[in-house]
Formats: sequence, C-alpha cells, structure tokens
Amino acid sequence: MATILVVDDELGIRDLLSEILNDEGHTVELAENAAQARSVRTQLRPDLVLLDIWMPDTDGVTLLKEWASSGMLTMPVIMMSGHATIDTAVEATRIGATAFLEKPITLQKLLKAVDVGLNKSVHKPAAPVTHKPGLQMAPAELTVEAAMTGGTLPEMVLDIGPQSQQSFNLDGPLREARDEFEKAYFEYHLAKESGSMTRVAEKTGLERTHLYRKLKQLGVDLARSKRNAL
Repeated sequence: MATILVVDDELGIRDLLSEILNDEGHTVELAENAAQARSVRTQLRPDLVLLDIWMPDTDGVTLLKEWASSGMLTMPVIMMSGHATIDTAVEATRIGATAFLEKPITLQKLLKAVDVGLNKSVHKPAAPVTHKPGLQMAPAELTVEAAMTGGTLPEMVLDIGPQSQQSFNLDGPLREARDEFEKAYFEYHLAKESGSMTRVAEKTGLERTHLYRKLKQLGVDLARSKRNAL
C-alpha cells in the first residue's frame, strides 16, 4: 500500500479522505496548508498527493508549480476543487497534475483516480496474490479502474469457521462488495470475541468510536452477534 498526503484547509474533507484511504489500506498524512505540505513532502516523500486548489496561504496550483520548478514533483498529484474553472484544471494538468477531482468527490472517482495515479508512478509488475488466513482469492485480480469499466472481479471467499464459508459475488459495485465483506469480517470477530467491543477493537486495529460508527454504518446487529457467541 501507499503513503498518501492529503492537503486541504477543510478539516471535514481531510477527515473524510483519511478515513476512506485508511480503509483501503493506505498510510495517510495530513496537511492543512502549503507550509505543512512542503514539510511533509520533504520528510516523507509520499507516493501520491491529493492537493486542494483553494487554500488561504498558498493555492494548490502555485504549490504544484513550485514543486515542478524545483524538481520535487516526483510523485503523482491529484488536484481537488469545488470552484475551479476549466482553465485552472487545464493549467494544473499542464504543470504536471495527473488528475483533477471536482468537489464533492464521489467514492468511486476518488478510488479510481488514486488507483490510476499510483499505477502510473510504479512501473513494475504487480506482486502475486499471497494467501492470508481467512481470505482466498482467485489468481487473477483487476484494478479498481478495470472493475469500474465493466471488468469481472474474481470470486472472494471468506473462511468464517471450520465448517462454514461465505461467498461474495464481486461483480457488483465496489462499495457494495466492500460493505458485504466488512460486515462479515466484523460479525466473525464479534462472534469470536463473544461480543466484546474492546477485544474486537484491538483485533481489528480500530478505535472503539470508529468501530461503533463502522458497525452502525454496515448494519451489524450487535445483540445477535452476542447471542451467536454464546
């Protein structure tokens, strides 16, 4: 997975993008202005940057020009804005931006742009699929971009016990497939830990508040999970 820098002066946007990208397995660094973005860029060398255009100190296009002129534009940069004109988007692309996302940003457009940007920055064959306990996938995998343009995703099987397996049909929208998998994943851990939110939070690496919000969003029946664990 990649290290992604999100640069936006709006706290809500930073939190939302961070949560989505963390759920995808990426490491996310945050900056609320150009000064912080410069510091993170120098120290960590992120694999990709999501850069807002309109910021109070230095706008995103100016920062992009600065990186390009100083030889620091060595990573894909995806520009974001809710008020930019076509001319601004064209200028950012000419300078070196790999994509432009118009706010409000949809989940599918975000994941597709990030996937395409990272694939452009890494010129090496994809690593083979490795087996992880509880998760089996067919050898062939498609990128997010291919899945969103009519590709066929492999079947994924979640092993939830010695005698029980749950299959997922991943031919549908990406978000629906993720929600189905995450719901089964959390239900499995809730049953395994006898409904203990503290132990499930530790096992899954989530804060309790984030875990509660995630379970509510997925429609997980906590009372049923506790009964099944008995």
